Amino acid sequence: MAPSASYVKEQFYLVVGQSSVVVKFICVAVTIGYSLSFSESAVNVLSVTAGRIIPPNFWIWTFLTHSLIERHIWNLIVDIAVIFLCGKLLEPLWGALEMLIFYNVVTIGVAINTTFFYMFIYLITKNETYLFGTHIHGMAGYLAGFAVASKQVMPDHVLVNSPFGKLRNKHVPMLLFYTFIPIRLLGGVDGPFPIMFGFGIIVSWIYLRFYQKHSNGNRGDYAESFSFASFFPTALQPVVSVISNSVFNVFVKLRICKKPQRKYDVSNPTTITVTLPGNDPDAERRRQVALKALNERLNKSEQPSDAPSWPAMDDEGTEESGSVPNDSSPTSKVEGKENTSSS
Repeated sequence: MAPSASYVKEQFYLVVGQSSVVVKFICVAVTIGYSLSFSESAVNVLSVTAGRIIPPNFWIWTFLTHSLIERHIWNLIVDIAVIFLCGKLLEPLWGALEMLIFYNVVTIGVAINTTFFYMFIYLITKNETYLFGTHIHGMAGYLAGFAVASKQVMPDHVLVNSPFGKLRNKHVPMLLFYTFIPIRLLGGVDGPFPIMFGFGIIVSWIYLRFYQKHSNGNRGDYAESFSFASFFPTALQPVVSVISNSVFNVFVKLRICKKPQRKYDVSNPTTITVTLPGNDPDAERRRQVALKALNERLNKSEQPSDAPSWPAMDDEGTEESGSVPNDSSPTSKVEGKENTSSS
C-alpha cells in the first residue's frame, strides 16, 4: 500500500529535523544555486569555465561555487536526496566536520581535474568551445564520492536481489558511471556530467584510501576490499591491480603517497604479530560493529524523538584502515609495500 501524503510529509520533516547544520546549509545553497541557474550571467560567473581559470581571468572562486549550480530540477532533487543520505549514513560515522571536508575535497578536486581534461581536449582539437563554451557545474562528482564512501563502509550490503544476481554497494560506482554515458548521449544530463562523475570516483577513492584521518591517528583505508581493482569485474582485477600498483609506486617515489606501515608486535618472544593498516582482523570487527549500529539507527528512524540516541563509537571505532596497537606492548614500525589487489 502506498504511503499517504501525511506520512511522507512527517518523515520528511523528521529527516530534516535530525539533519545537521552542514547538511541543511548545503541543501539550501544548492537550492539557491538552482534558482540562479535561470540567469546565464550567473551560470557564467559561478560555474567553472576552463578558459577563464587561466590568466588573465583567473576565476578560481568558481572551484568553490560550481557544485551549487544545477540546471535541471531532477538533478536538484537527486542532489538533495544524496546530501540527506550522507547526513544519515556517513555523518554519524565521520562527524559533520569530516563530511564537510570530504565534500570540499571531492568537489574542488573534480573541478580541477575536469578543467585540465577540457584543456587537454582543446590542445588536441583546437576547438575553443571546450575552453569558453563548456560550463563545469553540479554535484556529479559528489554523487560519485557518496557511492565510493558507501562501498567503503558497506561493500557487501545488498541493494537489489534479482534473478540476475545481487546488486551490492561495491557495484554501484562503476555501474552508475557506465549508465550515465548513454544518458549523456540521449541528452538527459549535461556534457561534463559523466566526466565529472568519473573523476569523482577517482578523487574520492584517493582521499579515502590514503589521506582521510581517523580518530586513532591512522590515515586512509588499505583494506583489500577497498583497493582500486575492487571497483572492476573479477576478470579484470588482476590487470587493473598491476596498473594501479605501478602508478602507486610512482606516486610513492614522487612523495605524493606514503607506503603503508607494517607493525610488528614483539611483546611475545615466541610469536610476532604483523598487521597492516586496514588489513587487521580487528578492522573487520569494527566494521561490523559500525554497520550494526548504523542499521539500528535506520530501524529507529520511525520512532519518537525521545528514542535512544546514536551509540558512541569511541571504543569500537569505525575506521577501516589501520590497527590499534596495544599501549602495553612495544611496537616497531617498518615500511612495507601496498597490495591493492582484491581477493
